[in-house]
Amino acid sequence: MRLAGLAASADIELPECGDAQVTGFAIDNRKVAPGTVFGAFKGSRFNGEDFIPAAIKAGAVAIVARPEAVVDGAIHIASAEPRKTFAQLAAQFFKPVPQTIVAVTGTNGKTSTVEMTRQLWRMAGHRAASIGTLGVTTPEESVSTGLTTPDIVTFLANVSGLAREGMSHLAYEASSHGLSQYRNEGLPVAAAGFTNLSRDHLDYHADMDDYFAAKIRLLDEVVADDATAVVWTGNSEWAGRAIEHAQKRNLRVFTVGEQGANDRNGIRLLAHTPTQLGQELTVEHAGQQRVIKLPLIGAYQSANALVAAGLVIATGGDAAQTLDAVSRLQPVRGRLERAVIAPSGAPVYVDYAHTPDALEAAIVALRPHVKGRLICVFGAGGDRDPGKRAPMGEAASRHADVVIVTDDNPRGEDAGDIRREILSGASDKAIEIGDRREAIAHAIASAASDDIVLIAGKGHEQGQIVGSGENMRVFPFNDVEVARECAAQAVVAMR
Repeated sequence: MRLAGLAASADIELPECGDAQVTGFAIDNRKVAPGTVFGAFKGSRFNGEDFIPAAIKAGAVAIVARPEAVVDGAIHIASAEPRKTFAQLAAQFFKPVPQTIVAVTGTNGKTSTVEMTRQLWRMAGHRAASIGTLGVTTPEESVSTGLTTPDIVTFLANVSGLAREGMSHLAYEASSHGLSQYRNEGLPVAAAGFTNLSRDHLDYHADMDDYFAAKIRLLDEVVADDATAVVWTGNSEWAGRAIEHAQKRNLRVFTVGEQGANDRNGIRLLAHTPTQLGQELTVEHAGQQRVIKLPLIGAYQSANALVAAGLVIATGGDAAQTLDAVSRLQPVRGRLERAVIAPSGAPVYVDYAHTPDALEAAIVALRPHVKGRLICVFGAGGDRDPGKRAPMGEAASRHADVVIVTDDNPRGEDAGDIRREILSGASDKAIEIGDRREAIAHAIASAASDDIVLIAGKGHEQGQIVGSGENMRVFPFNDVEVARECAAQAVVAMR
């Protein structure tokens, strides 16, 4: 594949001597082989420009870097936004791609929404996949990637690989980090979902406006010109701003929720009733009402399910078939997942909630199903936005009956300091049990038959991260498995 052809397809101008045979793309000089295009970017820890000579020595034929970068011995594709230029160029190399692609952004609900979208497509008979926090999921398997949005080369290679495996439909998560670092550019995105926006990642983004600006790049720049924006209307301020951005670009707007349109451009939620094993939704689309029995607990699960339905309908799915299929959706790993029943008969749920809003939403989702006490076990991650810790303590204290503050992923911080910051916002009823396994065991052992236990923060994660840099260690730890082990041990202790 010739560099000139790739550049022309991406509308990128090359130097006069700019043609060469391209065999691959890399952002790690150790992965450069003869014929590679190397992306040299300035990062928070390393400057990729320092590795340009090594990349050229290894056979790189072109370097995408800032205009001031020194490139000797390869074609210099100069760009003020080298990450974006590299992504657009790489997207022309990694072909084919699935015929129908949608992306989902927002603070909470991305993982559930893309997985539910995949399930709805599958039930409609399509070969569908999803990429996000849970990894790459196909009808046959799920493979973890370790990141919500992997690096651009891995991402595009995965997308192309899925197409070669016969996947016709793809839903992927578009995180704020991925969007701001141009890690998911260049694909023909037919529809984008905007779930909500609340405080998160303010260790990376300057403020909420900066955070929103990163998210809204999905609508402003990433999606196709004729794409549809599917917007959950429950988060009115940010939803309204998302709609304004979509309209400014002349995208079709499909609204979902209590303020959703009831014509062909939306799904209006008319009524929502919790049931013993899920919830009953009354919705209206294109002037027709229907009742959906969603087999998932939690109001925000209905939001995710309806946004997923909106994405499917917006990309050509039959509306009646899609809304009927919502009643057959399966739980998403680590998202209000029922892990075990305690010896007392109390159900134990695991959820990925790790922000104040998400924690509140998870507790509120379980509240209608609690006859006794709601026991909440949670912590907060180290080396991440410390400003959300006290609000998490406050949210848990306000909505749960028993609050147990424990460790999450301390990373490079002192775990005790993190817990103290959480407790500073919690009420006196909160107790502190640093060891996460011990905290889960205490919650399960103390739960009565009418209680519900919520273990929040880590969801699907398989390890607990302690330390940073060279001292970082990942200890095996899965909340669902630990909850089951603690419940089994509680049974033994009762004998």
